Amino acid sequence: MKAWDQGDAILREARERRAAEREETAAELAARGIELDPLPAGHQRHGDEVHAHDHEHPHGRAEPGDHPVIGIVGAGPVGTALGLAFSRAGWPVAAVVSRDPGRREAFRRQVPSARAFAEPNAVVDDVEIVFLTVPDDAIATVAGSLRLYAGQAVVHTSGLLGPEVLAPAMAAGTQAATFHPLVAFADPLRAVDALRGATIAIEGDDGLVAHLGELAEAIGAIPVRLPPGSKGAYHAAAVLAAGGVVALLDAIAELAATIGLDEAATLAIFLPLLEQTAGNARALGVAGALTGPMVRGDVGTVTAHLDAIARSAPAVEPVYRALLGRSITIAQDRRALAPDVAERLRTALARSG
Repeated sequence: MKAWDQGDAILREARERRAAEREETAAELAARGIELDPLPAGHQRHGDEVHAHDHEHPHGRAEPGDHPVIGIVGAGPVGTALGLAFSRAGWPVAAVVSRDPGRREAFRRQVPSARAFAEPNAVVDDVEIVFLTVPDDAIATVAGSLRLYAGQAVVHTSGLLGPEVLAPAMAAGTQAATFHPLVAFADPLRAVDALRGATIAIEGDDGLVAHLGELAEAIGAIPVRLPPGSKGAYHAAAVLAAGGVVALLDAIAELAATIGLDEAATLAIFLPLLEQTAGNARALGVAGALTGPMVRGDVGTVTAHLDAIARSAPAVEPVYRALLGRSITIAQDRRALAPDVAERLRTALARSG
């Protein structure tokens, strides 16, 4: 039995209340020229076809044993990639929300089963789980615009924020969680492929977390449950693994430019070394993958590096000092450096240019 399945009587009562509220909202939006759903009452769009029904919405409850019906608020790269991945995995995506008509239509081209809306709360009648794939700063505001039924759930995809930010959407019998894929979403289609084998960090209410774990596995990912309050450290590590590596590559490119290498040549020369180092870390552990002057105790090499950087690319110097200082600590911890050699390296590293 689904964790959000609270019984037909409660849902009917809540839906009747929401129907009246939605009529008021629709009238207000219509006065502002915003059309949430151009179909007449009693009809539903499936792909590009329109079907009539002898009852009005919601249609958002899955049959017993089926996967829950999903709605996605936010049709940017994250929302579009997840909507496509969920749909391909057989989890129904019934609705999408975006204020941008172009993004709504682009989403529907990828996921024809989804009805498109401009206002977040419009999806509530159609779905059981609402995914908020909006920017972090907008999550609390969007959550506050939702009025969930008992038995429904809301999930956001922020890597930093916990489920508590969803509190404005919560009501009796609702559940909340987070679902953060450790994937770069620069391009939705590439991201869908990258989800296979990727980690998805999940935090929140027990019953909902269990279903999100099933969903993660369905799209080929690996679910990992985070302890409460750990999202800040987790996300900082993720940023270093993605944007931090890009910043490091940028520093390498700046140094390489001083010897006449363009970006393409820099990547061709140095990316294989970075990839080999990552492979060594996977096979030998982080400390075991460390090589270079810090392991050998080459004080003269570090001094020469600092002189060259100061002359040719001074903006790279803080990056070099920070990373080499961390490397000395790693080398010491694995007993690759004698204490006096480590001290000489730190002295060389700390000297002013």
